[in-house]
Amino acid sequence: MSIYRSGVWFVKGLREYTKSGFQSASKNFNSADLEVNVNGRAFMITGANSGIGKCAAIAIAQKGGTVHMVCRDVTRGEEARQEIITQTGNQDVHLHQLDMSKPRDIFKFAKSFRESGKVLDVLINNAGCMVNTREVTEDGLEKNFATNTLGTHVLTTELIPLLSEREKPRVITVSSGGMLTQKLDTNDLQFEKMQPFDGTMAYAQNKRQQVVMTAEYAKQYPKVHFSSMHPGWADTPAVRSAMPSFYEKMKTRLRSADEGADTVVWLALSAAALSHPSGLFYQDRTPVATHLPLAWSKSTPQECAQLMTQLDQIAQQFKE
Repeated sequence: MSIYRSGVWFVKGLREYTKSGFQSASKNFNSADLEVNVNGRAFMITGANSGIGKCAAIAIAQKGGTVHMVCRDVTRGEEARQEIITQTGNQDVHLHQLDMSKPRDIFKFAKSFRESGKVLDVLINNAGCMVNTREVTEDGLEKNFATNTLGTHVLTTELIPLLSEREKPRVITVSSGGMLTQKLDTNDLQFEKMQPFDGTMAYAQNKRQQVVMTAEYAKQYPKVHFSSMHPGWADTPAVRSAMPSFYEKMKTRLRSADEGADTVVWLALSAAALSHPSGLFYQDRTPVATHLPLAWSKSTPQECAQLMTQLDQIAQQFKE
């Protein structure tokens, strides 16, 4: 079944996830959707110093939004911040240092941000990693899970109270179409049983988890509009470093980082995005199926609820 899913997914990807796929889909975009001014609205973007996160930050700053960049590396973050200010003329761009693999730090950061008096209208969960060997953090957490799944969960749930104070708040999570190759597995969240360890499969499982989390948040927090999305196969520093062989094979067909970020920006800014129900998964500004045909990758409501319970239980160990 796994081979079947991967094969069907790759053929789909060649048709839809490439630069030509974006060019084809973009013929149906309504350019008026992004003719907006978001002055006075605040946007937090994790992993905003490069790739899709940085492109989204630039696009939002250009529209007048206040941008809160959440980055692990202060030096690279500050370089990107200065670039964004220079390119957009928007001075309201702020840098926050945070490692998304450290739940204890995320709790502290979210508490500090909530108590700072700042407002937040949109959270963009973009930071992620694909570590190709099984690495355990100082907290005893597998690195991919800690960053992609648990970190996203802690930051999102801890900022819900602040988001809920605003008009039409949104949370967007940058997932991946690679999740279509995976069925949710709540029995091995930290890949202890995965032999041999496969970073690409672990990443795809995390991305499946994010799609499930988004749908579950939508039920739990009806005041906030939640969405997850697939950026397509984009030429970003993360793809070059984590998937060098894929990059070499596909580099002439990859989307630009701006094209990869397009749906993130559309979900964050447009009124049109809010016309769709909360909790959906998007590709090129359109809600799409979260399962391949005949792939046997659907989970029961009980399995989805179990994921959320497990994340809450793990997170609570790090809340002070």
